[in-house]
Amino acid sequence: MDMSIREHIINNFKGDDYDTLRRAIDESVASGDEVTLPGLGVFLEIICEKADQELKNQLLDIIKKRVEKGLAKNDMNPVSWT
Repeated sequence: MDMSIREHIINNFKGDDYDTLRRAIDESVASGDEVTLPGLGVFLEIICEKADQELKNQLLDIIKKRVEKGLAKNDMNPVSWT
């Protein structure tokens, strides 16, 4: 079977609960491993497909501010879901 990266990532998380998804995102961000970037990109795509314009603007604001700041590893904050 020839499956795209997108399909593979989505199928890999089908049936997972919120805690599992949260841990996967947290671990991907914390690791800084570039191997996880495609998965995070698929998750962002899923969010953007269903987000209203206000949420899209908030995401763009966060991305813009972070891009302007740069990617100093010791300056990155862990993901917080609370």
